[in-house]
Amino acid sequence: METEETSPFRVASTVRALRFALRRDVENEADAERADSGERSANERDKLWFKESSAKNLRNRDFLAPNTVLATLYAHGQVPSAVLSRILSQRGNGVLPVAGCEVTAEGLRVSVDRCAAFRGVLCGMAAYLRPAAQRQGCVLINCPALHAKQAPPSPDSLTLGQLRTILIADHTGALLRRQGYSVSFCPALPEDSDIINCLRTLGIDWPAVSVSWTNEEREEKIRNTLENCTYREREKERGKRGSRGEEMEGGDGGMSDEVRINLKRVMEEVELHGYDPSLGTCTVQREALCHLAQLDRAIEDFPASMATVLHVTSCQDEFRQQQTAMLWRAAGTTATQRLVICGPVKTPGSQMSSAQYLQLRRAQMKEASEMKYGDQVEGQTWEDIIRVMTCATVRFELLSTVHTSPVTLDVQREGGVSTKGPRGGVFVMYNCARLHTLFSSYEKGVEQGLYPEVPAGTELDFSALKEEGEWLLLFNYLIPFSELLDQSAQALELEGGGARVNLRTEQVCRFLVSLSKDFSSYYNRVHVLGEPLPHLFNQMFCRLLLLKALRELYHNALDSLNLPPIPQL
Repeated sequence: METEETSPFRVASTVRALRFALRRDVENEADAERADSGERSANERDKLWFKESSAKNLRNRDFLAPNTVLATLYAHGQVPSAVLSRILSQRGNGVLPVAGCEVTAEGLRVSVDRCAAFRGVLCGMAAYLRPAAQRQGCVLINCPALHAKQAPPSPDSLTLGQLRTILIADHTGALLRRQGYSVSFCPALPEDSDIINCLRTLGIDWPAVSVSWTNEEREEKIRNTLENCTYREREKERGKRGSRGEEMEGGDGGMSDEVRINLKRVMEEVELHGYDPSLGTCTVQREALCHLAQLDRAIEDFPASMATVLHVTSCQDEFRQQQTAMLWRAAGTTATQRLVICGPVKTPGSQMSSAQYLQLRRAQMKEASEMKYGDQVEGQTWEDIIRVMTCATVRFELLSTVHTSPVTLDVQREGGVSTKGPRGGVFVMYNCARLHTLFSSYEKGVEQGLYPEVPAGTELDFSALKEEGEWLLLFNYLIPFSELLDQSAQALELEGGGARVNLRTEQVCRFLVSLSKDFSSYYNRVHVLGEPLPHLFNQMFCRLLLLKALRELYHNALDSLNLPPIPQL
């Protein structure tokens, strides 16, 4: 059980403690005069301290309160000695241990006790690989791109924009599961269909049903509910103007009696915010009933009070998905519904389907591997490596951009996919494999009697970790990773956010690319496995413990992308 003294170090907890130490006197004496609005106070509060991240700044400080901030808090920016003493005394509750603080030309800078931080993190790494908080709740992730129109989609009919929504849905589900949510996906797809097999190739475990499965009974039930609901437009209202795109696109109707639902009334009476104000009335098509029946089936085991539905859809289909969400509400669902809107995928100078794009990336990955490794590239092992590396390339290309923004892909055949250089998924997987190679070499050394086993972290002197890259890896990656995993749930919990929600699905990919650049720089500069001399063992063991933690972080983060680590590359 975590206590005040043993709770994991958190950047947010440290900044909060430093903020309190800096502002306590001001808040007690003159804060009422300074804060002319709550919004201004909040903004000032958020800007009091900055966590440093660049190697240059980390040489002399870890946190900084700029002079501009100090000038707003204290006369002539002079920080009272009592405040400095209070900063030095901060500890416990996840606060990083403070080694020193001083006022400089840049502001008030704080240095962390790095030896204590290394010991605390590397001797209790498990707490840094899981989200800072565990939550409860049920989330249904709905991917409209996979709902059948005339027939289930196929890789050849799937657009790149739709593929992006599927990958975002899959990654979001993995992140939310980590945070304690029960997650399901919709719609269920026919077992052994081309689309299911394609998704499995990408590492996506999507729900499947028998080819003979039917949902017609549930569709009929929903139709009857809509026919008799209070939001149905009656004959006398038919002359009124409906919404743009009155009839939901797709489907051939096929319904004997027209059912029109006033979506604007649903939106207004239930007080739903953030929906398109032009939602008016729409005619219920069979495709919509099929969509609603799939949603109804997927959520039937969820407690309504705890259920959240995320519709992950493209910006082109946002209006239609808003219609579907309102229809479902009219049919009686009480689940909270949010929309995750994804920008388009552009391929200048070319048009291609998802199947063609995946084939291109696989061919480029195989060609690049053959150029680098020659005749070694053959057999099932290399087939598996190329498949995983292709998946990594695709996921990083489509997930590294903020999901609301467009993605532009280079799909020229001669463009190629490099196996080296900081280019997304391949670069990340390569550096993860380097760690595997390092530990394989160390284990061989142990077997040969060159090195002893790494002792427990409590027996090591972490003051040996003095190389600037070592602190950068701990401070910028190992410590913040747990808080990074929390971000999607925090966004989901925000109240008053309207229909849309921004889940920051790009963060893990960007984090891994940045980590790989800094790790590669460190690994190229530092010889980890030194000469087998006893007086060098302590430093080597400290470094191995640091890199073991880094390897676990890689595996944990890649798992949220459904990417298995590659043992060799």
